[in-house]
Amino acid sequence: MKIGFIGAGNMASAMIGGIIKSNLVSSEDIIASAKSEETLDRISKEFNINVTKDSREVTKKSDIIIVAVKPNIYDLVLNQINDLIDDSKIIVTIAAGKSIKSIESIIGSDKKIVMTMPNTPALVNEGMSAICPNKNINEKDLKKVKDIFNSFGKSEVVEEYLIDAVIGASGSSPAYVFMFIEAMADACVINGMPRDKAYKFCAQGVLGAAKMVLETNMHPGQLKDMVCSPGGTTIEAVRVLEEEGMRSSVIKAIGACVDKSKRMK
Repeated sequence: MKIGFIGAGNMASAMIGGIIKSNLVSSEDIIASAKSEETLDRISKEFNINVTKDSREVTKKSDIIIVAVKPNIYDLVLNQINDLIDDSKIIVTIAAGKSIKSIESIIGSDKKIVMTMPNTPALVNEGMSAICPNKNINEKDLKKVKDIFNSFGKSEVVEEYLIDAVIGASGSSPAYVFMFIEAMADACVINGMPRDKAYKFCAQGVLGAAKMVLETNMHPGQLKDMVCSPGGTTIEAVRVLEEEGMRSSVIKAIGACVDKSKRMK
């Protein structure tokens, strides 16, 4: 299986790193294109993959082509490679605001297309990705795509109408969590903890809490209650977070993210 990336920014780099770390394919079986020589030099040195400035070369040499460019140039890139896409190649999109229908309108409704939404924790093999195949993707094709995305984390096949919610829930959520960790660490520094230790304690706390949600299948509220002893320190912190509107702020922020995703279509 030959995997190609058109575009090699942060998301593509995270995916490439995850694929190589998992040994799904060798670095020789990955090719990526970018406009910048600096970007090509970086990914070539970091991942030892094949690189080129020519997106058409990526298309020719790949079985699965992951289009990882900005939404504003998506149509341009697809038009540049359109004549090289046959019914055996799988086009994988990762751009917010690009529907399956919009991609089909450029490369043809008879082509194999998978809309996806991964996130940057792919770089540490903890990505979460949504996968939406079009009608031309068979079970064998879907397994190949899932194998790629599972190589750097977890994936779920979802209906296309859910993709905007996915962007709010996992596509953009690492940024929210980084802000939360940074804020917690700042509070720890205020209270005398060295910053390096503050980041480690806070980040590990978030990691452990997330694993408890995934592995215990308990409701997050129930897990929260387990930490909150009567009259204790945790419930006092929870009281302040509720008073300051943390829950409402998160809901509003994700709502804004989802609304923005919808407006980009």
